[in-house]
Amino acid sequence: MHRWPGVQGVTIAGDSWGPSDGPLVLLQHGGGQTRHAWKTAGETLGRAGYHAVAFDARGHGDSDWAPDGVYGQDIMVEDLRAVIAALGGRRPVLVGASMGGGTSLVAIGEDRVDATALVLVDIAPQIEPEGVAKIGAFMQQKPEGFDSLEEVAQAIGAYQPHRSPPKDLAGLAKNLRRAPNGKFRWHWDPRFMQLRREMDKRYERLSACARALALPTLLVRGGLSDVLSEEGARHFLTLCTHAEYVNITDAGHMVAGDRNDIFGNAVIEFLTRKVPVNGQPVQPAHAPQPHHEGPPGDINDIP
Repeated sequence: MHRWPGVQGVTIAGDSWGPSDGPLVLLQHGGGQTRHAWKTAGETLGRAGYHAVAFDARGHGDSDWAPDGVYGQDIMVEDLRAVIAALGGRRPVLVGASMGGGTSLVAIGEDRVDATALVLVDIAPQIEPEGVAKIGAFMQQKPEGFDSLEEVAQAIGAYQPHRSPPKDLAGLAKNLRRAPNGKFRWHWDPRFMQLRREMDKRYERLSACARALALPTLLVRGGLSDVLSEEGARHFLTLCTHAEYVNITDAGHMVAGDRNDIFGNAVIEFLTRKVPVNGQPVQPAHAPQPHHEGPPGDINDIP
């Protein structure tokens, strides 16, 4: 596990795979998840010659909790910029699922990160309120904690019935923390759920970012997703007309976790064409742009 400085004194934890001189691919997870969601995808990218790095967002996993409880999109982008700087300032490929995709889209669309390519995983400006509400209900259940890993597995199974139950419950522990009273709680700061989420402002901001994209872009949708509909995916393609699109039919919102094999192959195929391992050397990023403040009441979304 690596540790890098974020902003405001927060330390960011991450894992890496593949040769250090390979094209840099940064993997950002969704709200309430951890870097471990990317393990198989990171290994796949590493074997293909990419230097894949997955890191826990502030307030998630092994990264520090924000001392002020702020988890808005702008501070997430600043943490991303800090990680890029700590990794040598090379231009990265940004791969973001859900919340991590929103962070990636804002970082590139507002010219705050100079990237070589963008992969959005089941996230776009137009998302389904019902699916977002379902995620929120799942994340807020049992605030006092779960009594056992078996109870955690049952909750996940009810939320994602299309997934096979885990054979080894010990793997769930990576996404949980043990409270002093023995209860299992999710491995993220509960204050993350206190964010004001203004969906209209979110839509306007992310739509503007999508229109501004000029780099190679891939949108990956889970065909069973109730967060990003086919209509929402097609709408993104009208905003970013050069983007490519892959629909993984038997995956839900957590695309990489549901079908790591197909997801990894789709991303590798895209990157092989757009950011080849043996292509031209990846140049350092241009000078950082001035900090761009978001709209009033800076927001983040659960996805």
